[in-house]
Amino acid sequence: MPIRNNIRKLRFEHGELTQQALAEKVGVTRQTLIAIEAAKYSPTLELAFRIAAVFGKPLDEVFQHDPE
Repeated sequence: MPIRNNIRKLRFEHGELTQQALAEKVGVTRQTLIAIEAAKYSPTLELAFRIAAVFGKPLDEVFQHDPE
């Protein structure tokens, strides 16, 4: 089931934060972040919360579940 996200939009709203900088803040590789941002990989719940915390947003404002 696809998990959509607003990471790209939030990165630009957050001072044009790079994928590399965000990856470093949440403790993953840039490649992992690219896959999450492209909805090709679903993050763990812990990682999803860490990403949301960087932006100061609740989880559901960063990630959305698309029921099929």
